[in-house]
Amino acid sequence: MNKFGFACLSGLFALVAVMFGSISFAKAEDKTPKAQLMFVQVAEDLKVDANAKTIRLVKVNQQTLYFSDRPERIAGHLKMADYLKEWTAKAGKDNFGANPPNAALSVYEAGQDDSTLAVVEITNPVVDGADLIYNYKLINGKMPAAGGNTALFIDWIRFHSFSYHGMSVGRRGFGYR
Repeated sequence: MNKFGFACLSGLFALVAVMFGSISFAKAEDKTPKAQLMFVQVAEDLKVDANAKTIRLVKVNQQTLYFSDRPERIAGHLKMADYLKEWTAKAGKDNFGANPPNAALSVYEAGQDDSTLAVVEITNPVVDGADLIYNYKLINGKMPAAGGNTALFIDWIRFHSFSYHGMSVGRRGFGYR
């Protein structure tokens, strides 16, 4: 990823945190705040099929970054197969497949002054070689006309009961749709 793409990713972290309300909240009976994990996927290019309502992350990084807000400050990555498990019933009753996440899609388009930003709901992830395809529903913004360096910031899951890579992840909590 070039310096421009990295700068876009860094600048969008704060925007996405505000958009999805990633500040941790505890239930009244539970005085321990729960971490909320957000996910980031980056790709070299993007293809949008407006008729089929699909986005293709071309040459997507095969590791998905996750991170949380204070006070836990958890960060790490998941291999693609582990990330895709978050879309199945095996991930718990409030998985991404049953409750599709929102995502902020940031795409660098050659010749544009700024990256294109759209908020979408994503469903049905499918790996196709080095690419990852999602169905999407546009929530806000506009879909890009052409691709370039792409970052997809994916809604959060509440840190809670089952583990991968030495940490627990689970149900989405306060603040989701």
